[in-house]
Amino acid sequence: QLARIQTDSVVETLQELYPDLHFEIVAMSTTGDKILDTALSKIGEKSLFTKELENALERNEVDLVVHSLKDLPTSLPPGFTIGAVCKRENPLDAVVFHPKNCGKTLSLLPEKSVIGTSSLRRAAQLKKKFPQLEFRDIRGNLNTRLKKLDEKEDFGAIILAAAGLKRMGWENRIGQLLSPEDCLYAVGQGALAVEVRAKDQEILNMVSALHDADTVLCCIAERAFMKRLEGGCSVPVAVNTVLKDGQLYLTGAVYSLDGSDSLRETMQTSVNYPQQNEDGPNDDVQHVGITAKNVPRPAQEAAESLGVELANLLLSKGAKHILSVARQLNDTR
Repeated sequence: QLARIQTDSVVETLQELYPDLHFEIVAMSTTGDKILDTALSKIGEKSLFTKELENALERNEVDLVVHSLKDLPTSLPPGFTIGAVCKRENPLDAVVFHPKNCGKTLSLLPEKSVIGTSSLRRAAQLKKKFPQLEFRDIRGNLNTRLKKLDEKEDFGAIILAAAGLKRMGWENRIGQLLSPEDCLYAVGQGALAVEVRAKDQEILNMVSALHDADTVLCCIAERAFMKRLEGGCSVPVAVNTVLKDGQLYLTGAVYSLDGSDSLRETMQTSVNYPQQNEDGPNDDVQHVGITAKNVPRPAQEAAESLGVELANLLLSKGAKHILSVARQLNDTR
C-alpha cells in the first residue's frame, strides 16, 4: 500500500507537469516483500526491494520505477540511474506505541518492554540509550507491523520511519519522534527516488523535473558516506544532514550491534554554486547513482567529497573494525 501511495504521488506530479502524456502503473512484488520471516540484514541480498523492478526496466516493460531511496544500493547495476530524487519527507524515526502505552515515551516504558524494529541501525543506537528495554525483529509492510503491535501483546512499541506513516495518513499514530540526538536516521530515509534507464534521454529529461536540489545534495553526501564505508543492511550506519545558507553539514556514525562501540563525527562543506548550462557529453555524470542535470555539478561534487571525507575520517579512527565485527556477528546470529 505504501509503495502504491508513493508511486501515485510521483505519477500525479508528472501528470500535472505533462498533461498530454499517459501514465500506466504496473504493480509488482519483490524478494523483500515475499521473505517476511527473516531479518532484512540476514537475507544478504543487496537489491532486496529492487531486483525484480530493475529486470522489468531492463526489458522495457516499464520506463520508470519509484523506490524509497533508502532501499536503493549505493552502486546501481550498469545501465540504470536515479533520474529524480523528490523533496524529502521528514527523515526522522518515529515510535508507535501499543495502545496500553499511549502517551508515554521510550524512557517512560516499563523495564524489559519489547521494542520491535527490523533495523540494526535503530536497535544499535537505542540499546545504548535505553538499556532497560529489549529489542526484537519485526518484519512485514507497515500495515502488518501495526497490526502485530495493536492486536498482540508482544511489543510495547515499534520504531518506523516517520515518512512512511505520514504518507499513509497515519501521522496520528506517531507517539514520539526520535531526534538525531536519540537516533540518527538511515541514508536516504524519507526521500523517494525514480530509477530509469541511464541511456533513455527522453525519460531522464522528463523525470529530472522532479528533482529537489537540496534533497539531492543531502542524499549524495549520505550515499557517498555509506558507499565509502561499504555499509548496507547488515551493518549499523547512520546519518543526519542539514543544508543551511549554502553550507551542507553531514553527521555520520557507525555502531557495533549492541551500540556499546560507536564512532560519530560531523563535517561541513559549501555547496553554494550557481547553475551553469553545461551541454555536451558530460551531461550524464552520475554521483553515487544519481543523475541530476539541473543541480550545479560543482555542488554535487562537493557533496560527494564531503561524504567520502567523513567516511575516511571514521575509517581512520577504527570504523572498519567496528563494522567488520558487526558484520560477522550478524552473520552468526
